[in-house]
Amino acid sequence: MAEIGGIEAALHLVAVPIGAARDITLRALDLLAGADVLAAEDTRSLRRLMEIHGIPLGDRPLLAYHDHNGAAVRPKLVALLRDGKSVAYASEAGTPLVADPGFQLGVAARAEGLTVRAAPGASAVLAALCVAGLPTDRFLFAGFLPPKSGARKAALQELAAVPATLVLYESPKRLAAMLRDAAEVLGAREAAICRELTKRFEEVRRGPLDALAVAYGDEAPRGEIVVVIDRPAVRDADPDTLRDALRAAMAEGSVKDAAQEISDAFGVPRRQVYEMALALKDET
Repeated sequence: MAEIGGIEAALHLVAVPIGAARDITLRALDLLAGADVLAAEDTRSLRRLMEIHGIPLGDRPLLAYHDHNGAAVRPKLVALLRDGKSVAYASEAGTPLVADPGFQLGVAARAEGLTVRAAPGASAVLAALCVAGLPTDRFLFAGFLPPKSGARKAALQELAAVPATLVLYESPKRLAAMLRDAAEVLGAREAAICRELTKRFEEVRRGPLDALAVAYGDEAPRGEIVVVIDRPAVRDADPDTLRDALRAAMAEGSVKDAAQEISDAFGVPRRQVYEMALALKDET
């Protein structure tokens, strides 16, 4: 792939800080300084960031690309890429394509056979996991839940059995209602509310979901919110219970998949569950 001005002719997805302006990589600064074209979910935020770091825009185009104009701007950016230009895209904060309108831009570029690169950096998901104090060996990012309670409870029900820490984004105005629904569906799991991460008024509040719902019920907090919720408790794993669960899982899928599912659900070593599944298969 040819390079122009030292920057590869490609779509570069550039992670930018979620708060502290110095939480940006040297590679990201190079891309913002050298790309032929800049695109941003919020052009004002990107301009401020570039001013802080002394990066001139010059006569380079800076295009707004967001949910409301994506269909119109996407073809223009793809055309620039086809012409051999380097395009750097930045979300409003954090990593592009994570709860961000840039996803379709990446899809369109790949569909044209164009190169897509990532310049990794700040992420609210990973920052929240670092400070929440909950298990990080396995997690699921579920983005924003539906705003209406009924749909939100249905979404939470789908997540209830996931054997991983859950990470969600939420609006401050809906936080208390979401926590009440989560407590009803998920029970009294431990959770952490991570607010304004890396910013001056950063706050992490931990506790059971029901207690947090009460704590945030009187007044909506301000700022950006990430909610981290613990995985389900390990269930009792007596042999009869395991066999019953395995039979049900094997009726829906393969022995291998059933063993993995029940191992995750009950916290029992996979090899032990797999051997039990093979014995049940032989019986039938």
